[in-house]
Amino acid sequence: MRRFAETCEAVAATTKKTEKVRLVADYLRSLALDDAAQAALYFTGRAFPRREEKVLAVGGSLLWQALASISGAGEAELEAAYRRHADLGEAAAEVLANRPAASGLSLRDVAAAFEELAARRGSAAKRGLLKELLGRASALEAKYLVKVITGDLRIGLKESLVEEALAAAFGRPLADVARANMLTGDIGATLRLAASDQLREARLRLFHPIGFMLASAAETPAEVIEKLPDGTLVEDKYDGVRAQAHKQGEGAKLFSRTLAELTEFPELLPALRALPGEFILDGEVVAWRAGPLPFTELQKRLGRKQPGLWLQEEIPVSFLVFDLLYHDGELLLDLPLAERRQRLVALLAGSNDARIQLAPAQLCRSAEALQQAFDVALSRGNEGLMAKAPGSAYTPGRRGQAWLKLKRPLATLDVVVTEVEFGHGKRRGLLSDYTFAVRDADRLLNIGKAYSGLTDAEIRELTEFFQQHTVVDHGFRRSVEPLVVLEVAFNNIQRSRRHSSGYALRFPRIVRRRTDKTAADIDTLERVEELFARQTARRAAKGS
Repeated sequence: MRRFAETCEAVAATTKKTEKVRLVADYLRSLALDDAAQAALYFTGRAFPRREEKVLAVGGSLLWQALASISGAGEAELEAAYRRHADLGEAAAEVLANRPAASGLSLRDVAAAFEELAARRGSAAKRGLLKELLGRASALEAKYLVKVITGDLRIGLKESLVEEALAAAFGRPLADVARANMLTGDIGATLRLAASDQLREARLRLFHPIGFMLASAAETPAEVIEKLPDGTLVEDKYDGVRAQAHKQGEGAKLFSRTLAELTEFPELLPALRALPGEFILDGEVVAWRAGPLPFTELQKRLGRKQPGLWLQEEIPVSFLVFDLLYHDGELLLDLPLAERRQRLVALLAGSNDARIQLAPAQLCRSAEALQQAFDVALSRGNEGLMAKAPGSAYTPGRRGQAWLKLKRPLATLDVVVTEVEFGHGKRRGLLSDYTFAVRDADRLLNIGKAYSGLTDAEIRELTEFFQQHTVVDHGFRRSVEPLVVLEVAFNNIQRSRRHSSGYALRFPRIVRRRTDKTAADIDTLERVEELFARQTARRAAKGS
């Protein structure tokens, strides 16, 4: 574990991607196979592979208590360390720096401790094991243990760079490494395949979700046509929950964008089971009654693991399907979208169940046609349009220019909550004022604060959640783990010294909670700067 932590420090110290890849590749190459597989996993910031549903269930408050106990630091000292770094791992290293040298840990020790942490139930049982684990670690080892436990190393090492390091370490094609990692959902298993030159033996396993292909934002129909000049397949952008459906035999499951199982829509599963063969579908779950209902209706069903029949009848849903990724033993990701869609049409042809619908699409070749389709989509109550290159392959987890999204004129940003405060009046005793951030590489930079847009029930639910995931309790205000993603709307952006991003959103309000996204999916400072520049250009044009 010491060498793993030292390698992380070296990776964090350089801004050059090629150097990051070299450092990780050299380290992995030097290890025994079992240790290398474990280290590769931890470099992605995960305690367990993506394909496993296992979680540590350890929040910031438990880590805080364990650190306070083994360091002997008082509450004020811990708070000061956290404020200096805004990172619990960095704070851990600081408060443990003067502790007598620990015996150290091996990667296998860490793996065993993580397995035990996941198995234990109850805060007291987990706290004892955490104290034992961190008590055996040096300050540097503790720093990176905490970072893995919280799920974010923050050293500028995305999973794609770990894939590059595997390719370099074992002299394998990067495309083969990336494909194997996508299919297996396990970077450690991918390393083993790379070591034995068996990457092309990797096979998709149904009911182990793969990453979703993502779209980039476009501001105008003209921009879409400029980027996709040969024409684009256009679909409505539905205001629902993105989902991936897996079906094999009598089994059917839905998975969210975070690759977690979606259990809120059980009525969709019989409809999926009725379709022939085995498959993986990509689509959107939408509240639907003779047409799309507002997302606020669908939101009433989210988080309810066993919705009653009355709720299913009150807020019916439909799965609008727009892509076919796998069918009857054949992986279709590399086929052009137009061909995948033809196969999807054939698959759904015999179904008359309104719970599973083919998302309509049309080919547009001009900005005028795209604008007309956009206006019609808005009139149907949808968010806007998705524009997709007919020849595009499906690239899981990647955001490129082959798929573009054209949304309503009102700008919104996906942000993550970093601090919460107690409200006033009827919200007295509730954590209802949220400071939120965008991402800049591995940093989270605050950009605004909002307190309107959520229901009383959502605020009560989030209050309980934030209390469990508090990192520093300042009394009226709490620093919390960056786990809750919100979509916020705003009037405009202005420069500001108040927030660490250098910008502030004017009149921000919460559109919705994005339970389908993590902090890794939020908007970036680059996106904010792009919106600010366009806003400034529009104002200049109006003044000229």
